[in-house]
Amino acid sequence: MRKGAASFYTLPDLGQGHRGRVFRRLLDEAVALVRRGRIPSVAEVAHAAEVSRATAYRYFPSRSKLVSAVTAEALAPVRRAVPQQGTPKQRLHLLLNRTYSRFSEYEPHMRAALQLALEHQSLERAGLLEEEPFRRGQREEILKVTLAPLRAQLAPRAWNRLMKALAVVYGIEPMIVLKDICGASDRETEAVVRWMMDALVDAALRDRIRK
Repeated sequence: MRKGAASFYTLPDLGQGHRGRVFRRLLDEAVALVRRGRIPSVAEVAHAAEVSRATAYRYFPSRSKLVSAVTAEALAPVRRAVPQQGTPKQRLHLLLNRTYSRFSEYEPHMRAALQLALEHQSLERAGLLEEEPFRRGQREEILKVTLAPLRAQLAPRAWNRLMKALAVVYGIEPMIVLKDICGASDRETEAVVRWMMDALVDAALRDRIRK
């Protein structure tokens, strides 16, 4: 999570009435459209859900809000599965056990979030971004909660370095490198990620002992 960010993006609770049903229909269509491999416009989602564009824009005024909602829908079980017991490595293994199948199932949606974030960063640097910027950062919060007991054992600099290193190997980016470039299967990808996480925790603990 970026400094200054309050918490995870959460889906609004609109109840079971008309507004809740319309929101759910829009979100379900957005999830289905992203699964096909690209980010739809809000207008496309409105058409698929058979609601007016004006109605759709009341719920999702930008692609940022749309993709944030899709990502929140995909990762909600991941957040609820953050381990609270065990050694640091046991917690990381349990996190992967609980969440990696979700990553595989919603891989198109995670790729879409990365795509939009990269697009917005480029446009923002060029001063050409005309909509609300899409921000990511949920993995850092998940990792910090998972490894919370380890924080007291490491110096602040070592803790921050470990969190940054783990953030590199937990998420969609290592899946893209391992699957697209290295030709790894889902199973191989998870095994490599697990090995890298173990190695990073071991390195952090060794550095603490030497000092």
